[in-house]
Amino acid sequence: MANGQLTARGGTIGVMAELLTDDQVTAALTSLPSWRAQDAALVRTVELESFARALQVVNRVAEIAENDNHHPDIDIRWRTLTFRCSTHSSGGVTALDVSLAEEIESVLDVFP
Repeated sequence: MANGQLTARGGTIGVMAELLTDDQVTAALTSLPSWRAQDAALVRTVELESFARALQVVNRVAEIAENDNHHPDIDIRWRTLTFRCSTHSSGGVTALDVSLAEEIESVLDVFP
């Protein structure tokens, strides 16, 4: 790693994201009231109307994550989903996680 960039087999694959301070995470959560900070991640649990609806949400979040190249941890328990957004390569919450949480929130607005 040089200059904050990760390299693989001679090619740059991305820039390491900077960790947010506790105050920055707290500030970000003011616009994400259903989310909480837990174990170096932004976490949200939501219960959907059915297992099929929960899978629709997961599929839409997967499309977003692939597009952003930033993937949440997702726990599926029947119709209850738990999302954990953390930048593993940085060891905690970064602006990438706040952005992803906002996008997940938008999906949940569409699939109540």
